[in-house]
Amino acid sequence: MSFQAAGYSLTPALPELVLTVSAMVLLMLGAFRGEKITGLVTALAVAMLVVTGLVVLWLPAGKLTTFGGSFIVDDFARFLKVLALTGSAVALILSRGFLEEPSRRIFEYAILIMLSTVGMMILISAADLITLYLGLELMSLALYVVASSHRDDAKSTEAGLKYFVLGALSSGMLLYGASLIYGFTGTVSFAGIAAAAKEPTTGLVFGLVFLLAGLCFKISAVPFHMWTPDVYEGAPTPVTAFFASAPKVAALAVFTRVALTAFPGITSQWQQIVVFVAIASMVLGSFAAIGQKNIKRLMAYSSIGHMGFALVGLAAGTQEGAQGVLVYIAIYVAMTLGTFSVILAMKRNGQPVETISDFAGLSRTNPLLAFFLAMLLFSLAGIPPLAGFFAKFYVFLAAIKAGLFTLAVIGVVASVIGAFYYLTIIKVMYFDEPKGAVDPVRTELRTVLAVAGGFNMLFFIYPAPLITAATAAAKSLF
Repeated sequence: MSFQAAGYSLTPALPELVLTVSAMVLLMLGAFRGEKITGLVTALAVAMLVVTGLVVLWLPAGKLTTFGGSFIVDDFARFLKVLALTGSAVALILSRGFLEEPSRRIFEYAILIMLSTVGMMILISAADLITLYLGLELMSLALYVVASSHRDDAKSTEAGLKYFVLGALSSGMLLYGASLIYGFTGTVSFAGIAAAAKEPTTGLVFGLVFLLAGLCFKISAVPFHMWTPDVYEGAPTPVTAFFASAPKVAALAVFTRVALTAFPGITSQWQQIVVFVAIASMVLGSFAAIGQKNIKRLMAYSSIGHMGFALVGLAAGTQEGAQGVLVYIAIYVAMTLGTFSVILAMKRNGQPVETISDFAGLSRTNPLLAFFLAMLLFSLAGIPPLAGFFAKFYVFLAAIKAGLFTLAVIGVVASVIGAFYYLTIIKVMYFDEPKGAVDPVRTELRTVLAVAGGFNMLFFIYPAPLITAATAAAKSLF
């Protein structure tokens, strides 16, 4: 079955078309019926994200290309699209409580997340610099609006504005890098760049540096991380959960694809950049989080550190390294969404609490919540036999096999330092005096926590499905 338009096959882009059309339909529904159907729009948006995921899995096997080779669907794209769609759907489920309050009935919220997800999917399938930029902007513009979606809150508005200004700067850098690369290679397609860029020239390396700087901003890697703590703290908590999951998947996907498919001839050049960024992110993520009092700021520094760990796999520049990145990002999304479901569940008398001291004595007032959060934090710290340990194991193994011993050693040391601030939260929950009981936990938060926590604790029993899918996805890049 093949869909054609203007001489191009639309079959590879079918998931994106399904999601875009459904977003438009929901937009019209919301425009005619007003904010009273916010709950319905959100539920339908989650359903359409699930349907889109099924369409991705339904696409014919093998490598599909369309639009003159600028849009590609391979096993790598399929794996990451399903992951990005899962992250977006779960983030919308976590947003239900936030959207139920009368002052926050924003039906556009779910539609913006859908459109941002379309951008992510285009980004994951990008096979040239123009498609990459289109996907990136579609993803980012929706994110800027969602960050400031709580209009009555000064912090949320400030978060959106900071994100927008710094995001525009990073887009400019990325475009400048892309124009330099086009100027020095005469093509925008990744395959064409790979054929032209056999030797590192000064202009090409400059273009590469600017292009990677723009992408580093999107995954909040050091030294382009400055927006992350402020935006994570200022944005509404469900939005922060979304920022920490799906957009990271898409940005890391395109980072990996650009490095491995467009610049295989000058691996030594981009490897230096990735090694530096990975070390800086791991170290800053580990040390800067220690002094944090706000749990969302702590999660921001934690995500900076985790992006550093994921880049360790990419720095290897091998198929095993790419597989490590994919396993890492999948486990990271599960751990992060699970942790945010606990942060969203932390309410006293209907008011959310966000400082770490508010978790005091949680093990006595809600032992199950405390147990699941402790397991997720142990996993984020990389304690065996939890899923987070295997995530780090695969990226460090790839780095060692590629001869990057210093990078692997620094990564292990950063992991140990990072464990300190995760253990601090566990100590507060289990050994400090209780601050009072938390409100009953909503059903959807309990469900997300149970699934994420279960995956996290039981991954070591049957890791084969994820590892096999990641291996096949990594193989399709080489």
